[in-house]
Amino acid sequence: MASFITFEGIDGAGKSSHIETVAARLRGRGADVVCTREPGGTPLAEALRVFVLEQPMDAETETLLVFAARRDHLRALIEPALARGATVLCDRYTDATFAYQGAGRGVDREMLDRLEHWVQRGRAPDLTFWFDLDPAVAAARLAATRAADRFEAEDRAFFERVAAGYRARMAADPARFVRIDAARDRAAVWAQIEAGLETRGW
Repeated sequence: MASFITFEGIDGAGKSSHIETVAARLRGRGADVVCTREPGGTPLAEALRVFVLEQPMDAETETLLVFAARRDHLRALIEPALARGATVLCDRYTDATFAYQGAGRGVDREMLDRLEHWVQRGRAPDLTFWFDLDPAVAAARLAATRAADRFEAEDRAFFERVAAGYRARMAADPARFVRIDAARDRAAVWAQIEAGLETRGW
C-alpha cells in the first residue's frame, strides 16, 4: 500500500541518519521505497535548494522558493511514486516550512496556509516522525560535523522558535505525528521509530 512518511526536526536532531534504516526495514518486507528530501528531490528542486541554503534573501522570497521546489517535487517524484504503490520517505516536508519560515522567520500564517493549499492540493503525509531535541544539543552536534549553511548558522533563539513551531504542528495534528526523543542514543531512537511503524502496521 502506498504511504507517505516524513521525517522532521531542527538541524542536528539526527533524523537523516535513520531514513535509510527505515527504508531497509520496509524493503525487507517487500515494499517499493523511494527516499527523497526537501528542498530537493528533482533536478529543479535541487537547484532551488542551493539558492535557499546559500543565497541571502528575505523570508517571503525564501518561502516562495521552498514551495516552488515542493510543487516540482510533488509533480515529478512524490505523486508518481505513490500512484504506483510505493512508500515515499521524505526528509522534511511542509511541517518544516511552517516551523522554519513561519515560526522561525515570522512569515504570515495565512500566506503559508494558502500556499500549502495551492501547491499541495491536499497531499499530506500519512505519518510524520518528529525528532525533538534541545537546540543547544543540536548545535553542538552540528559544530562537530560540518560547516554551517545559512540556516544552521542561525542563533539559538531562531531554533527555539523553530522547535516551538514543530510543537504547534504536532499539537494541531497529533494522530499523524510520532514524537521521537532525539536526545537518546541511536539504538533507543531506532526503537522509538520501529514502535511507531509497528503501531501503524508497517
